[in-house]
Amino acid sequence: MSVLQANCPSCAAPIEFKNGSTVVLVCPFCRSAVARTDKKLEDLGKVADLAESESPLKIGLKGVWNNNRFELTGRAQNRHELGGVWDEWYATFSNGWVGWLAEAQGKFYLTFYQPLKENLPPFEALQLGQAVPQIKNKTPLMVTEKGTATSVAADGEIPYKLTPNERSDYADLSGAGKAFGTIDYSMNPPWAFVGEQVSLADIGLADAKPAEREARKVAVGAMGCPNCGGSLKLNAPDKTERVTCPFCNSLLDVNQGNLKFLRTLAKVENPFVLPIGAEGTFAGDVKLKIIGAVVRSVTFDGVQYFWHEYLLYNAPIGFRWLVHSDNHWNFVEPINAAEVVNNGTTASYNGRNFKIFQDAPARVEYVQGEFYWRVETGETVRAVDFVNAPLMLSQEISHNEMNWSAGIYLTREEVEKSFGVTDLPKPWSVAPNQPFTGGFYIKAGFLMLGLLITIAIVMIPLSGFSSTPLNQQIVLPPTANAQAAQTVFSQPFELKGSRNVRITANAPVDNAFADLDVDLINEQNNEVESVNIPIEYYQGSDGDGAWTEGSQTQDATLSSLPAGKYTLRVEGTWQNFGQPMPVTVKVEQNINRGVNFCFAFFALAILPIFGLLRKWTFETKRWKESMFGGSESSDSEE
Repeated sequence: MSVLQANCPSCAAPIEFKNGSTVVLVCPFCRSAVARTDKKLEDLGKVADLAESESPLKIGLKGVWNNNRFELTGRAQNRHELGGVWDEWYATFSNGWVGWLAEAQGKFYLTFYQPLKENLPPFEALQLGQAVPQIKNKTPLMVTEKGTATSVAADGEIPYKLTPNERSDYADLSGAGKAFGTIDYSMNPPWAFVGEQVSLADIGLADAKPAEREARKVAVGAMGCPNCGGSLKLNAPDKTERVTCPFCNSLLDVNQGNLKFLRTLAKVENPFVLPIGAEGTFAGDVKLKIIGAVVRSVTFDGVQYFWHEYLLYNAPIGFRWLVHSDNHWNFVEPINAAEVVNNGTTASYNGRNFKIFQDAPARVEYVQGEFYWRVETGETVRAVDFVNAPLMLSQEISHNEMNWSAGIYLTREEVEKSFGVTDLPKPWSVAPNQPFTGGFYIKAGFLMLGLLITIAIVMIPLSGFSSTPLNQQIVLPPTANAQAAQTVFSQPFELKGSRNVRITANAPVDNAFADLDVDLINEQNNEVESVNIPIEYYQGSDGDGAWTEGSQTQDATLSSLPAGKYTLRVEGTWQNFGQPMPVTVKVEQNINRGVNFCFAFFALAILPIFGLLRKWTFETKRWKESMFGGSESSDSEE
């Protein structure tokens, strides 16, 4: 490796350009940015000291990517136009590659320069969500952020001409999976860098630990609140851009630990149920601290609705949110915008479909604590929510940035357990992504109904089919008057045990009646089972047309009888007593009447019907709160 040794043009200290790709070297003695040109070294000006951070990376670390070794040889810090800085580490590979390892909010993105055959769109023409087909990648890339960065600090060897405090436009791109890209508009034509989000383990730096640096503390008389002098301690000193003073309620701008008074916020009674500084455990054993809290609102049909958002922080994983609305809770994490398919009224993500619930400007009403962006009361973003309980997809769009996040519903008890508190206020109404908890009863009810039907189907062949031991016509002789009864016996027949018995009688009555008392006589022990079978049939016509009433056939059913030989004794009286009355009697066994089945079916159906009614009521309440109305149950709610 060729090493260029020279003297710093600013302080004359010895410096070394160790890599052939190095364009600028930051002098370790005087902090001058020294550029290597064809003829001489050029002093580009002083660079600021690097902002303190808890980054696990440092110059000189060596790693591996795709079986190629690299070393971190330089570092630059850029400031976002809305506040906050991110690091860009330069990885010099043994095969001559130069990679850019960006570090922001606990995430890492490794990219490489990609030559382009087509011109990229001008910066002004880029739209959030727009695809960039000019950049060829196995995963299409879309614009998720565009902005202007300011080069504020650097160290080591830089592979491009870094000018202190230079401003440059850029656009960040995302693709499905971990695909990532950046367009650098400081070049003409602009350059594209393409790669993916990586973990430290992916690049052979799994053992790298966060730097242990004492958090900057704003002390009384040194860097106290500019308004009241109260001392402040920042939880994320290297990332905080705004902080509120807990003593005088001032909103302060943070610039490398130097505080600037912006304004005094209106005094309001503390609206938050969880305090700044509280620590909770999420996703198993991840500890997150509340470092900031926001009251936000939307206005719909002239009514203003408020909710609270708690900013959670853990140095290794970055920022998360805990959202509190109508005393319902959601734990919210950022997701890759390119993995969301937004169809306007629906969206899909990770194999699930979501329905739109809200699309409105969300306004910041009140803030407490510290924030990683330059938060302002009154700032507004477009907020679009899609739901599929227990999940919620949320899109926030500002003039230059589009973010997607996924929230999962937490019960009040889960939040209390997470923070070790009690007596959080009870929720009311139904949350947009609150899961319906009665699905078990619906499933259990339908399962029992299915089991009942299965048992009924199985029992039919097991219990045998119906039989007709007797089918005989008997004739009752004429009588002297309508009160005198005649008795006739049937022929003997055999009955099997443990089977029900149905006795059917048919008499040719017409606008008349016949009353039959039927005795079933067991010839072995002379035991008698009696039933009454009244028959009456009337017909005629009137102004409304023909009509009929009753039937010439009636029946009666007995439960199972002992097996044996039986005879029917039929005793009858009838209206036309002077005429003989022919009667057909039929005895059937093992008749499937379905009475018990129907009773059991309707009894078991009460549970799922009640559950479905509860679910319908639940969904009605949910979508009543939506800007788009309607009622729809998600696949996951049961």
